[in-house]
Amino acid sequence: MKSIFAVAVLAAITLAAPVAAAPHDGKDFIADYDSNSDGQVTRAEFDAARTARFAATDANRDGWVSDAEYLAEYSARLEQHLAASGLNAEKRTEERQRQTRQTHVRFGVLDTDKDQKMQKAEYDASGARAFAGMDDDQDGTITAADVAAVKVKQAAQAAQRAATADGATGGVN
Repeated sequence: MKSIFAVAVLAAITLAAPVAAAPHDGKDFIADYDSNSDGQVTRAEFDAARTARFAATDANRDGWVSDAEYLAEYSARLEQHLAASGLNAEKRTEERQRQTRQTHVRFGVLDTDKDQKMQKAEYDASGARAFAGMDDDQDGTITAADVAAVKVKQAAQAAQRAATADGATGGVN
């Protein structure tokens, strides 16, 4: 039971952290979901993009997404990001491997009923959490101000975790 809890905690931390090729950090989030190029993302824009992405990910049109379909859709975005990243071939390979492992972890977390089928409702629940986490002032629109505020909060949380970990080890690494 403890190992299941540990995996769940690790997965939650992983999902909360910015991911290089996924639009989970502010700048990429806005760029990915801002359909009218006004520099902000409304909930309607976000929901429309997520609905389209789910439909595109469900390659065989059976109404749910498999781990393989989820990985295939993400891999296409990852490759675009890696191509533009300026990383050397070795670093791109390392990042590709790391991101692929994390994609399987994310799928496992998002598949809340553990039936190996990500239903639209499971996908939508994840999206709702992501949007809420980026919408710092909770006004239904994600702006550069929201992004900046979230970044500050994430940095403070990371510093707190580091200080807690340092205290637990007595400052010995």
